[in-house]
Amino acid sequence: MGMDLQIETIAAARGRQTDMSSDTPRICIVGAGMSGLLMAIKLKEAGIESFRIFEKADTVGGTWRENTYPGLTCDVPSFFYSYSFEPNPDWTHRFPPGHEILAYFERVAEKYDLLKYISFNQEVASARYDDGTWSIETAAGETMTADILIAGCGPLHKRLYPEIEGMERFEGAMFHAAAWEHDVELGGKRIGVIGNGSSGIQMMAPLSKVASQLTMFQRTAQWVVPLDNRKYSERQRSRKRRFPILGKLTRRFYQLVYETFSVAVTENGIWRKIIARQCRDNLASVADPDLRRKLTPDYVPMCKRLVISGDFYPTLTKANVELVTDGIQEIEARGVRTIDGTLHELDILVLATGYVPYAWGIDQVVGPEGLSLKQAWAQGSRAYRSVGMPGFPNFFMLVGPNSPIGNVSLIDVSEVQAAYIIQCIDRLREKKTKAMAPTMEATRAFHKSVLSAMDGTVWTTGCSSWYLDEDGVPVTWPWSAARFHKEMRQPDFSDYDLVES
Repeated sequence: MGMDLQIETIAAARGRQTDMSSDTPRICIVGAGMSGLLMAIKLKEAGIESFRIFEKADTVGGTWRENTYPGLTCDVPSFFYSYSFEPNPDWTHRFPPGHEILAYFERVAEKYDLLKYISFNQEVASARYDDGTWSIETAAGETMTADILIAGCGPLHKRLYPEIEGMERFEGAMFHAAAWEHDVELGGKRIGVIGNGSSGIQMMAPLSKVASQLTMFQRTAQWVVPLDNRKYSERQRSRKRRFPILGKLTRRFYQLVYETFSVAVTENGIWRKIIARQCRDNLASVADPDLRRKLTPDYVPMCKRLVISGDFYPTLTKANVELVTDGIQEIEARGVRTIDGTLHELDILVLATGYVPYAWGIDQVVGPEGLSLKQAWAQGSRAYRSVGMPGFPNFFMLVGPNSPIGNVSLIDVSEVQAAYIIQCIDRLREKKTKAMAPTMEATRAFHKSVLSAMDGTVWTTGCSSWYLDEDGVPVTWPWSAARFHKEMRQPDFSDYDLVES
C-alpha cells in the first residue's frame, strides 16, 4: 500500500476526537537539543507551561552533547549558530568549538528555567493518537497523555555503524566518533579513521599531533572549503559584551552572507561558480599529484555537504599520516585489511561514519488508524512544509523533511518553524478547533512543487548524498532561504483538516 493510500485510509477517521482539556493544551516535546529547547522557550513566551520534554540522555544539548571528538567545531559561524533572542558575545572563534556550543545550550536551559520541564533518561519509545489525544510511553515505562506532540529530534541523531566483516575481531579500542572514549590513550598510538565527512576531517589535524601513525580510510572524496577559523580576542569579546548591538549586527551579517551564498545550491548561477572555483583552487594547492588525484571528487561541489577545513590538506602531507582509498575488505584482530591485500595495523579505530539519514526520532509515532510514521514514509520521507503530516493530527516537527538543511543555520530554520507551530497551537487553543493536520491534497501539491523545483538544484547533479532519500529524491528545501522565511511566516489553514468543536 502506497503512502497516499495508507494515509487516506485514516484521513477520514477524525470524528472521534475529544476537546482539549483547556486553552492551555498539554504538550509533549521529544528531545532537549537545540530545537526542543527553542520550542519550550517559545511556548513559555506564548503563556503555555503545560508542556514536558522527554530527553533520552541525562543532559541537554543534543548532538553537541553526543559529539566530543578532537577538533569538533560547527560549520556555521558562531554568531549565526545561536538564538536570535539570546546572543553570545563570548564566542572564541568564527566557527565555534563543540564544547562552547554545549555550554551555550546549558546556559540557555538554566536562564529560561527549562530544566524543571525535562524528564531526563527517558527515551520515547512510542506515541499513539487515539480519541483526540496522544499517548506517549518511554522506554523506561513512563507515560504521558498530551494534546499536542512535537518532535525535536532532527534528521541526524541515530549513529550509523558500518557493516564491515570482522569488526568484532579487532583487539584494539574501537568506537564511534559520536561516542568518543576519552579514557583511551592516544599518544604514540596507531590510529585509523574510517570516514571522511566533517567529523573525520575535523579530527585529523589534532590526532596527527599525537599519533605515531594516522590512517584515514576514504570511500568518497569530499570537496573542502578552506575558510579560516578566526580567533576572537578578549578585546573583541569585551566590546560585544559592552555593546550587545555589535553581536546582533554580526549575526545579521552572517545571516545575509548565508542567505546570499545559499542560492548556489538551488540555482545554477554565479554563486555556484564562485564556490566551485574556491573548492577547486583549494584542491589545486595539494602539490603531490597522486594525493591530489585521490582527493578529487567525481561530482560537482555542494552536491554533498561541503566540508570546511583549512588544515585537512596540509595534515595529509605529514610523514605520519596516510590516506587510503582502497576499499576495506575486512577488519582483523590487528587492524584493517584493504582489498589490495594490505593489512594496516592499528591500536585504535575510530568510526567517523556519521548518522542514519532521516531517522527522525520516534520509531513508532502512530496515527488514529494504526498507521505509523515509519510506514507512511516507507516510500520516502514526505511532509507538509517541513512541519506536519496528513493523517497525524496535532503532530508537528522541527527540522522535519524538506527543511532547508543544506542552505542555512539550523537554528534559523528552527526559529522559523517554531513560530509557525506556535500559530498552529494558538488556533488549537481557540475553543472552536480541537484537532488539525495538513490535508492530503495540500501535502501532495507541496511535494509536487518540491519535485519540480529540485531539477535545478545541485543535489540532482549526480552524487550519493544524505540529502537524498531512499529513492534518490532530495529531502530538503529546493528554494532560497528568503522564500522559506516568507512561506513559513504564517500557516494557510485552508491547507489543513480542522476538526471543530
